[in-house]
Amino acid sequence: MHPRTPRSVWTAARRRQAESVLAFVRERGVVHPREVDAAFAHGKTRNWFGGSSNASTELLDAMHYRGLLRIARREGGVRLYAVREATPAAEDPAAALDALLDVAVAKYAPLPSPTLGLLASGVCVGAPQWRADRARMLQRARARLASARVDGVDWVWPAQKRIRRVQAPECVHLLAPFDPVVWDRRRFELFWGWAYRFEAYTPAAKRVRGHYALPLLWRDAVIGWANLSVQHGRLVHEIGYVSGRAPRDAAFRRELDAELERMRRFLGVA
Repeated sequence: MHPRTPRSVWTAARRRQAESVLAFVRERGVVHPREVDAAFAHGKTRNWFGGSSNASTELLDAMHYRGLLRIARREGGVRLYAVREATPAAEDPAAALDALLDVAVAKYAPLPSPTLGLLASGVCVGAPQWRADRARMLQRARARLASARVDGVDWVWPAQKRIRRVQAPECVHLLAPFDPVVWDRRRFELFWGWAYRFEAYTPAAKRVRGHYALPLLWRDAVIGWANLSVQHGRLVHEIGYVSGRAPRDAAFRRELDAELERMRRFLGVA
């Protein structure tokens, strides 16, 4: 099981392995996973994609998740680890847990009520020591958050945050699949009336919109998607629209060109 999965539990043997690796890292200061693999020869293990990974790499990842190690730096994209010194326990664990959830809610609100439970679960993945308090945390959150029912859907947001009607800027943005605007697929469908799915792991023959389709935001609506690729040093783009055609507004064409130019500069291509 993947070490970030909330249900993963360390056996006594796994804990002993971690203690030995922790002493090894403490002695050396900063270590590359291959150093740990060479010293301990943990062998291979099945990863959460169903493939095979070095058990040492999986153990280091699990130790990082549990707060035993920190990422000191990266070399060629590979994490190098150092010991993370223990921090004092929270004086008020409930208040600390509530504060974590409030940060997440402020990032994504307004949210359909069921998504609040999803965020609470995510917080407990990040702070597994407080996982048993999830239900109480969620109960406290529902009591302090503002809420309203709109078209049969219950929405929540921070009580101190005023929801105002504003004029959407005349801009086009290509959003990442996990952008805060896109992440909550339930809210996405409620807002814009169509389903976006991340299809990078979907067999090519079954993809609807493409390997890495980027939602296309125009003004305050996600009206389509774009697939981008670099071919022979040039940016190639394919754009689809929910309505079947692009807006006829000249401002849209201008802003789409500007966004594609920003993408070219970002990628360093012609």
